[in-house]
Amino acid sequence: MISGTTSVFGIFGHPVEHTFSPGMHNAAFAKIQRDACYVPFAVAPHDLERAVKAIVPLGIRGLNITIPHKETIIPHLDDLTDDARMIGAVNTIEVTRGRLIGHNTDGRGFLRSLREETGFRPKGSTILLVGSGGAARAVGFNLALSGAQTIMLYDLDVVKAKKLGRDIKNRTAIQVRIVDRESLEKTAPVADCIINATPLGLRPGDPLPIPRHLIQRGQLIADLVYNPIRTPLLKAARAAGADTLSGIGMLLYQGVIAFEIWTGGKAPVNVMKAALTRQMARRGK
Repeated sequence: MISGTTSVFGIFGHPVEHTFSPGMHNAAFAKIQRDACYVPFAVAPHDLERAVKAIVPLGIRGLNITIPHKETIIPHLDDLTDDARMIGAVNTIEVTRGRLIGHNTDGRGFLRSLREETGFRPKGSTILLVGSGGAARAVGFNLALSGAQTIMLYDLDVVKAKKLGRDIKNRTAIQVRIVDRESLEKTAPVADCIINATPLGLRPGDPLPIPRHLIQRGQLIADLVYNPIRTPLLKAARAAGADTLSGIGMLLYQGVIAFEIWTGGKAPVNVMKAALTRQMARRGK
């Protein structure tokens, strides 16, 4: 029931039609009997500044931030946590005493999913990270801090990839390599884990983030795209005999951490997971 006392939480993104976050968070609020609701806000890039300025006046209590705003929202916030400042991307906003505090729960959510769903340990591993946007920054920094031996970055935007590589290397001292189209043929097959941190796979007809013939049996292929849950990349990986990790686990656990930031209490993880499962079943994914 929505009433005059209901607290409003939500997500800013463009697009947001694909998001499973409202179902997950609303189920959690219901479980803990919190008078709150979570709604999607479709915020185009040219409207971002105006949307952020409206958060406090409208009484919005907390937000998730998704594509394409994770980096561009930073100048509009009052402060950042150490993690968000180091990563240079924000996926969660805490509203406290009229101030907007940017957090990043993506990387921690991904590592928890990686550990609990596959048993893969980053320490000593070689990772190929495809993409260099906000999600890639979160995952890359957290993998580096978890002891990965080498991170290889591949992005068609080489300038952006080089910047992320410098940032990771300067702040963690890990070995980082920039991969271009020519060297991808040699580097992708030697990676222990390949992670798609681009939006490719979100829309029908998207090309694969990497050519399918580069996927090797025994590799772990992770896709941060979670809708559809069986992305073309993951289908290709399974056909090649590789292990796979969908983006649903990262979505779940980054949401769990965000929920606990907003409420100050423990999130009902099983309820949130069940809500995601129901949504996937309804959409036939």
